[in-house]
Amino acid sequence: MSKRQRNPFRGFVDVMSELNRVQHNWMQHAEEEGGGARTHATAWVPPADIFARGNDLVIRCELAGMRYRDLEVSVSNGVLTISGERHSELDDSKVSYYTRERHYGTFRRTMILPEGIDSREIAAQFENGLLEVTVRGGAGQRSARIDIQLPEDEGNG
Repeated sequence: MSKRQRNPFRGFVDVMSELNRVQHNWMQHAEEEGGGARTHATAWVPPADIFARGNDLVIRCELAGMRYRDLEVSVSNGVLTISGERHSELDDSKVSYYTRERHYGTFRRTMILPEGIDSREIAAQFENGLLEVTVRGGAGQRSARIDIQLPEDEGNG
């Protein structure tokens, strides 16, 4: 059993991405029962693992069936964005699905990076359907204790 520890990156993942994931999982059953077309609110969101490897922050996204040229990783104003589009290799007009559980189309995940990250310290690799983004130094301790100043009339009590 793995040791459970406090997550220093709680809140790291963009709230909208996580809400889309929850809604997607909830709506998947309705779609399988004959629901309507996908919208932005029900777009697929690839699963991701976010962890520390030493002082580095690592984000791994599962993107099975995607091609390198259909992915984009960018950073702007401290926000990392992973986006792309997965295409079906089948012609929907020539096949009849009995079940369809794989998701296609565009996706976008945004994540707020810890303060002080230089975009030159971010590297991305894509191999066998797994995108790994490494933020060098992103998991290092960045917090500091702030001394609280008391008004002089309250003394040192």
